[in-house]
Amino acid sequence: MESLLAADQIAGIRVLVVGDTMLDRYWTGTVDRISPEAPVPVVNVQQVDERAGGAGNVAANIASLGAGSQLLSFVGDDDAGRRVNSILEMAGVDRHLHIDPKSRTTEKLRIVSRNQQLLRADFEDRPDSDLLARSVTDFKELLNGTDVVVISDYGKGGLANVVEMIGVAKERGVPVVVDPKGRDFTRYFDATMVTPNRQEFESITGVPVNSPKFAQAAAELVESAGLEGLLVTLGADGMILFLANGDVIRQEARVREVYDVSGAGDTVVAVIAVAIGLKLDWTLSLELATRGASAVVGRFGTSVVKLADLQNLEGGRI
Repeated sequence: MESLLAADQIAGIRVLVVGDTMLDRYWTGTVDRISPEAPVPVVNVQQVDERAGGAGNVAANIASLGAGSQLLSFVGDDDAGRRVNSILEMAGVDRHLHIDPKSRTTEKLRIVSRNQQLLRADFEDRPDSDLLARSVTDFKELLNGTDVVVISDYGKGGLANVVEMIGVAKERGVPVVVDPKGRDFTRYFDATMVTPNRQEFESITGVPVNSPKFAQAAAELVESAGLEGLLVTLGADGMILFLANGDVIRQEARVREVYDVSGAGDTVVAVIAVAIGLKLDWTLSLELATRGASAVVGRFGTSVVKLADLQNLEGGRI
């Protein structure tokens, strides 16, 4: 295991992440009373944390593992955008951020007390169409020397040209891993792998994952979309990979206390992308992705996986 995940081998992998980047803010404090103005708790904020979210978190995960990480995305000309850029710089991510003066950086503000999220406030806007067109040109240039592409779709408008991007990557023989959003699965046709969660799969196919038709629906989706694989993530029930050759690989979840599920999907696609770059087999790739997800859900807020999380073999558990 350790030889397959040697730091020098991972350092030779270059991953390009494209998608919706955001700033995750956490206000954490104590609640001792109810507001006299309305029947809501009053939070005495004692700590403020800021993390890169969305595609930025995927890129930070990849950099944390030691691979070359590039991010192509959009931010507004605002404090949140500058904070995201600074956080990603410290994480070792090579940033290619289009600054949109007409828009604002997507931001998620979570207010937390005693490990419980009390409220989330979202701030968002869609990127300018001219910048979206320019991002395709940048994408084509950044593909040179790229081993794997990750499409991180959070439905914030940054992937209006995703069909063209996947087409260009396929022409150049660069694998594409997609973390999808929404019901329009045709946007991701011809990608290498798409990683919907339970709700996304059911929304796309209309078939519940506990239905006897689950496997058939997944196989049909793989064929119609021209995928090499469809990885359905099921949270506490693990994940299942459906391959174009008909093979099905099941990976059980690793039992541990869940502290925060934020960003677990980002970790899965990041680990899968690095595993593809290393040309690992699918069974091992899923095992590593599960270890990574298990590690980050045990930490506060949007967190990143570390190489040590994947190499810890004690008792077969993290």
